[in-house]
Amino acid sequence: MIKLKSKRFCRGSFKFCSGGNGSNGNVKGGEKGCGNNNNVSEIKWELRPGGMLVQKRETGGSVGEGVITVRVSTVSHWHDISIEATSTFGELKLILSLVTSLEPREQRLLFKGKEREDDEYLHMVGVRDKDKVLLLEDPAIKEMKLHRLAGTQQIGTAYHTISV
Repeated sequence: MIKLKSKRFCRGSFKFCSGGNGSNGNVKGGEKGCGNNNNVSEIKWELRPGGMLVQKRETGGSVGEGVITVRVSTVSHWHDISIEATSTFGELKLILSLVTSLEPREQRLLFKGKEREDDEYLHMVGVRDKDKVLLLEDPAIKEMKLHRLAGTQQIGTAYHTISV
């Protein structure tokens, strides 16, 4: 991080100057400026990955930073999951697999009415703190489970063979 100092300048005696000591921007004698020459603010700069030098944001909680709480709703239950805002829906599925006992490939996550892919980021799609995500079980995999379950069960015979 690079720290540069800058001064606030103004032209003539405009009132938008931030001069202290009640000086309404008046210029004394032949002095040019805003009345308070000690008005120095520090600007913090950061170097972006592309090589661009930009002014660093001073807001502490910008979009895409920190931990958010997502309310995941199933058919009959809901779960409050705390996760990083920069996580993917695939990572959210891994956490949900621990809570719901559904494997990640069996889960379908919907946000704002659309099914989301595993590689989509939460903050890029617009998921914020306290937002709701709908969890559905994949119907194709659910059907395969039912067929497997029906195949393993022994079907009882309705008749008995009688030998004489």
